[in-house]
Amino acid sequence: MRVRRLLTSVLGSLTLAFGLLGAGTVTATPAAADPCGFYETSSDAYYNHCTSDGSHVVIKVEVAWAPDYERCVAPGRSWLGSADKIDGAYYTGRTC
Repeated sequence: MRVRRLLTSVLGSLTLAFGLLGAGTVTATPAAADPCGFYETSSDAYYNHCTSDGSHVVIKVEVAWAPDYERCVAPGRSWLGSADKIDGAYYTGRTC
């Protein structure tokens, strides 16, 4: 009887530990794929406007060796150009 309780307890703990480990892995991967705001891949630059209200916002795009410019972006990921040409982008605090 005592061995049975010990075995049940150990198996329950292992199941919980592996379940939590798996849940952490699943939730971390999608968030890293398209982070909010400016990000680059090896070749392209993007701005991901994360919102649940459907708003469009103005961002300032910083360009290497050319004038910076403002752009209105919709919710979701917007391609800004080659990662070699874009230095960054940020929300200006205005909607459009």
